[in-house]
Amino acid sequence: VALTRAKEQLIITGVSKDFEKEIKEKEEMLDLYKEENINRNILKKYKSYLDWIELVSLKEQENSIIEIEKIEKNSLLNIDKEDKNGKGLKELNEKIKNTKNENLENIIKKLEWEYKDINASKIESKTSVSKIKRKENISYDLVNINTPNFLKEDEKVSSARKGTITHLCLQKLNEKEKYTEEKINQILEGLVLKNIITIKEKETINVTQIYNFTKSTIWKELKQAKLVEKEKTFYINIPANEIYKNDVKENILVQGIIDLYYINEKDELILVDYKTDYVKEEKELIEKYKVQLELYKKALEESLDRKVEKIYIYSTQLNKAIEIKY
Repeated sequence: VALTRAKEQLIITGVSKDFEKEIKEKEEMLDLYKEENINRNILKKYKSYLDWIELVSLKEQENSIIEIEKIEKNSLLNIDKEDKNGKGLKELNEKIKNTKNENLENIIKKLEWEYKDINASKIESKTSVSKIKRKENISYDLVNINTPNFLKEDEKVSSARKGTITHLCLQKLNEKEKYTEEKINQILEGLVLKNIITIKEKETINVTQIYNFTKSTIWKELKQAKLVEKEKTFYINIPANEIYKNDVKENILVQGIIDLYYINEKDELILVDYKTDYVKEEKELIEKYKVQLELYKKALEESLDRKVEKIYIYSTQLNKAIEIKY
C-alpha cells in the first residue's frame, strides 16, 4: 500500500551481501535474454523486491526513474561514532549558524507544525453499527454462524448464539407459505444437515417463538406487501461529531445490516428489527436499540429517497411488535 501513496519521491531500503557481484550477475542475465521485457526465467530466479527493482533499473537505464545509491555498512557505523563523540552535533550546529535566518525560521516552522484537526486522526474513518452500540455502553455479542463444529460440540450454547440462529430462521421464513411448528423444525433440521448448526444448538431454539412471528400483524402485512427485503447491508456517511460528541467535522462511513423492510398495501415503508434479548418490559429494548434503529432509518431513507413511516422492534421474547417513535 505504501508504494502507491508516494507523490514526489519514494525511498526504499534493502540489504545486499555483495552489491557489485549481484548487479554484475543481473546485467549478464539481461544480456543473455535480449528481449523488450524482462524474461520470465529471470523473474523466476529472483525472489526479493530489491532484486526486481534492480532488474527494472538496469533494464530501463535510459528512461529509468529509479536511482540506486549504495551505502556501505562502515559509513553507517562511522556516523554512529561521530554522534557519540559529539562531532555530528557540532556539524549540525555549524550548519544552523550558516543558515539564513529566513530559512531557519521556515525549518523551525515546519518542525513545530501541528495538524489542526488532530482529533480527526484519532477516530476511525469506517465503523459498524455494532461498534457504535459498544461505544454507547451497550453489550452486543457478535457470533459467527459458521463456527467450526469441533469447537461447538462441547461448549455451552450462549444466548448470543441462540439469538443468531433464531435470526437466521426468521430470515428463512417465506411469507407466501403457511407455517406450523413442525415446518419450522424442518428448517432447523435443514441447518443441521448443512452443518450450519449442531443438533445440540437446534435443541436449544424456542420453535414456538419463531412460530408466533407468523401469527403477528407484521407477518400478515408481509403476505400482502408490495415489496419485501431481508438482511440488507447498508453503508452511510455520518458526521463524526454525532457519534463521538466532539468538534470533528469529518464524516465516518458506518455499515450495518437491516433485518427487514417492506412496503405495505398502503404504500408505507416499514422498518423491522428482530430482537431475541431476554427482557421483561418493552422499554428496555427501546432504550437499548434506539440509536441503532435511528441509523437504520436514516440509511434506508437516503437509499430509497423516501420516508420511513413506521419502525418496529419485533421481540421474540415478548412475542410482540414494539413501535419506535422519534
